[in-house]
Amino acid sequence: MEIKIKTLKFDADQKLVAYVEKKVAKLDKFFKGGSDLADVTLSLLHEPENKQAKIQIHVPGEDLVIERNADTFEQAITDCVDAMKEKLTRTKEKKFDK
Repeated sequence: MEIKIKTLKFDADQKLVAYVEKKVAKLDKFFKGGSDLADVTLSLLHEPENKQAKIQIHVPGEDLVIERNADTFEQAITDCVDAMKEKLTRTKEKKFDK
C-alpha cells in the first residue's frame, strides 16, 4: 500500500512520519488487493483537541474517509486506524456478500 502523508500548518518530524506509516500500513491486511493508496492528512486546529488526522483510502468503487481529533497526533492516528479497520471490514463484507 502506498501511503501519502500531507501536513497542514506545520512540518512533521521523521518520528511522526514513521509512526503514521507503521500504523496505516497495518490497514492493508484488512482489504487485501483492494486498496493501493492511502492519503493521510495531519493538521492543527484552533480547538482544545487541536490535532486532526484524516485517513482516506481508495477502494474499488468508493473512497473511505475517517477523521479524528485528539490532543496528540499519535492518538488521532490510532483512533483513525481503529475506525478504518472496522470500516474496511464492513466494506469488504458488503462487496463479497453480493
